Amino acid sequence: MRREYMKYLLVKPHLPLKVTRALHALLHLEPLELEIVAGGIGKEHETKILDLSLSSKPEKQFLCEIRNFAPDVIGFTAYSNQANNVLKLAKLAKKELSNVVTIVGGIHATIAPDFFGGCDEIDVLIRGEGGSVIAKLADALKKKEPMPEDRSIIPVKSARFAQLIDGLPPQLPDYKDVPSPRRDLVDAANYHCVWTGEPGERVETIFPKVATVRTSTGCPHRCSFCVVHFLANGKYMQRTPEDVVEELANLEQDYVYFVDDEMFINAKRTEKIANLLLKRGIKKHYISWARSDTICEHPELFKLWKKAGLSTLYVGLESFDDKVLKEYNKGIDPDVNMKAVEILKECGICLHAAFMVRPDFEKDDFLKLRKMVESIGPAEVTFTVFSPPPGTPIWNETKNQFIVDDPYYFYDCMHTILPLKLPINKFYRYFSLLSLFSLRNNPWRARKVKFPFKDGFRLLTAGMRYGYALRNIYKDYKKVKNKKSRKND
Repeated sequence: MRREYMKYLLVKPHLPLKVTRALHALLHLEPLELEIVAGGIGKEHETKILDLSLSSKPEKQFLCEIRNFAPDVIGFTAYSNQANNVLKLAKLAKKELSNVVTIVGGIHATIAPDFFGGCDEIDVLIRGEGGSVIAKLADALKKKEPMPEDRSIIPVKSARFAQLIDGLPPQLPDYKDVPSPRRDLVDAANYHCVWTGEPGERVETIFPKVATVRTSTGCPHRCSFCVVHFLANGKYMQRTPEDVVEELANLEQDYVYFVDDEMFINAKRTEKIANLLLKRGIKKHYISWARSDTICEHPELFKLWKKAGLSTLYVGLESFDDKVLKEYNKGIDPDVNMKAVEILKECGICLHAAFMVRPDFEKDDFLKLRKMVESIGPAEVTFTVFSPPPGTPIWNETKNQFIVDDPYYFYDCMHTILPLKLPINKFYRYFSLLSLFSLRNNPWRARKVKFPFKDGFRLLTAGMRYGYALRNIYKDYKKVKNKKSRKND
């Protein structure tokens, strides 16, 4: 008897490189992008989410799942460094289920759709906001009609493929057309974030279950190292305060990570969100991102958000060098960065400062950054390595300099894809020492937060594994067939 519904398996692929996998011990967020797509598919179909980033044997688990579930459609999401893994998984799926329809969406399909051109493993790409267009594709598949073809839904074998992927991604939809996430399809216990705690507080755990919430998409700024404005076509789309607060009120988790690129740009909107949270007595703990100029322009907003439950604010300080900030097109100077640091201290909000190490760093540059980190403490501090993002002008300007044959594989903001001044093993030795030094300024020590011994041991173990992975990043270049990187050892 013919089924009146279809089976969808939505897959988050595993990460290829050790350092990003090691980071999951400290921060592992739910696959919100797939939950939103699942919401768009509709409950008349049977849908599962498979998060292979949780698996120690991802390919084996994937095969087991498709044999047991026998999906009609498999949808993958992927960052650029996961794109090769998607192709491997899709090939396994086609071999096991010859009639299965394979879909790829997410950031890589949006910014580099040509990567999938001519791939036998992939049937269709979704560019942009997948949750708002998946219903259209699902309806055509159910009725066995030809797949739709437009700038959002692109069959790989279409004669118009090159035309459909040309130019900018499709426009973002209005938020009323974006479905609510299907959180019921994942196990919330699998997702966590290290949480600092308040001064003198005794906490049950520093690894609480964390929900992810998106209140806006895009950013009006044009930082040269960021792909967000390209993904969003220069738009900044926002949910209404009432809609955001309703979602927060219905979450089972007490800890929330806002995954907006910059949540607080519209100060009136976020002020209303905070006031609604306080008015309704919704007591949760929050982490979010904000720019330092936003903090300086609206210090009262962050005092209000502290009352509403904002615990930690991630701030991309990037550098305290005015020349470097200008090169990054941040529109911010070092004084603004330092003022923002002081405002957050006054508010009692934990600062998570993100700095960017440049490929041309020498020993003295690492030492200067170390001194700057010491001056802003206590703070959580993380470091990335500057890499040009795919899909941006700077990617095209520098691609002839890349030291790797497959820059997408190494694009995780930790592995350099540009030539270094220092030998690569020495560069990553200084880089790992910088991360190790930053632990001395961690807020737990200054705030005297009390937490279970087992959590302390778990944190120490996770930190050591991450540090070891950082120190040995340079070895990753030798593990792949990579003629260029061997020339740059």
